Amino acid sequence: QVQLVESGGGLVQAGGSLRLSCAASGGTISPYDMYWFRQAPGQARELVARIDRDAVNLYYTDSVRDRFTISRDNAKNTATLQMNNLKPEETAVYVCAAGTGWQADYWGRGTQVTVYS
Repeated sequence: QVQLVESGGGLVQAGGSLRLSCAASGGTISPYDMYWFRQAPGQARELVARIDRDAVNLYYTDSVRDRFTISRDNAKNTATLQMNNLKPEETAVYVCAAGTGWQADYWGRGTQVTVYS
């Protein structure tokens, strides 16, 4: 069973950057697609980005395309989300997940990202 732990969240001014990391233990991420979701208070969880297990196919929700970059390092058993030019409305808990077939089976607990103007 894969356990996922996120890090890298924090407080950042609008226009700033953060780099989120997702470290896996208890198993390898190699067979899995990796996801980053976010959930703001009172809002539904949103899929932000996805990278397939071969790091060939990337998905970004429209609002973050050209600002966020998802990547993975199977050797280090980690996935990363580089977030640039952050906006206040992107304040949320960011959660890493792993799964197959566009289904997330393993979830982290999340890391808080707060963007202030």
